[in-house]
Amino acid sequence: MLVALAGQAVVLRREQGTAERSASREGGTRRGRGWLRAHAGLVFAFLYLPIAVLVVLSFNEAGLPTAWGGFSLRWYRSVISNAPILASVRITLIVAVAVTAISTVLGTLLAVGLHRTVRSRTLDSVLFLPAVIPDIVLAIGLLSFFNLANVPLGIGTIVIAHVVFDMIFVAAVVRTRLGYFDVRIEEAARDLYAGPVRTFLKVTLPVIAPGILAGALVAFTLSVDEFVIAFFNSGPSSITFPIRIYSMIRFGVTPEINAIAAFVLGFSLLLILVALRVARARAGERVQLGPLV
Repeated sequence: MLVALAGQAVVLRREQGTAERSASREGGTRRGRGWLRAHAGLVFAFLYLPIAVLVVLSFNEAGLPTAWGGFSLRWYRSVISNAPILASVRITLIVAVAVTAISTVLGTLLAVGLHRTVRSRTLDSVLFLPAVIPDIVLAIGLLSFFNLANVPLGIGTIVIAHVVFDMIFVAAVVRTRLGYFDVRIEEAARDLYAGPVRTFLKVTLPVIAPGILAGALVAFTLSVDEFVIAFFNSGPSSITFPIRIYSMIRFGVTPEINAIAAFVLGFSLLLILVALRVARARAGERVQLGPLV
């Protein structure tokens, strides 16, 4: 009987120890989740609180950020009527559209050519070197080249400089898409007497089109946002939007700068919403056409 009681006591102690360890794990898990939530909250506050303050100050009637003078659209009207800012926006859009078109074509051809002919990590490293070297090095190198070639600085030199930089990113995105491409589809098209051009247009291009579109969006975004390369390779009559903002902000952050930033933020959010709608629409089409594909 004593042995039975001793055995029962041992079992009870083991169960109690297991329960205590389980409770300790649950408590530790809860504390860990609490720390993760707190950390995530701090990160989001660090990222988005300055943006929220910027947007609020863009509606401030007062010219000083330390005093609230009431709600007003004064600074937005000032931005819209500012001729130098509008001219820089126009130049930036012209450059971005041209760079996107050229970079998309050249980057796509580069990606397709490398995917079909060359499988060398060394060559890949050399080709994608402009994407990893500092912008200041590339900017000074291009400026030296234009000076040696006696090419006047202007919109053309900005476009060339941006294409050298953006083309690599387009090639990287498209080549990633080509990694999921089944070459047997092209072989089947050739067996059906389709020529190389027709095979590319009817078979290859529709498959890699999402990658090309993504690369084009990356090229457009980088061109609009690029400052260092444009700063070194622009002329006096080809001031882009980032350079104009830099020249204004050197004398201090004004409510007009806040309004410009709010405009850019709104445009970026609009592009994100459009991209999400397009992605959802494409996902819905794939779900509906799934059994037929």
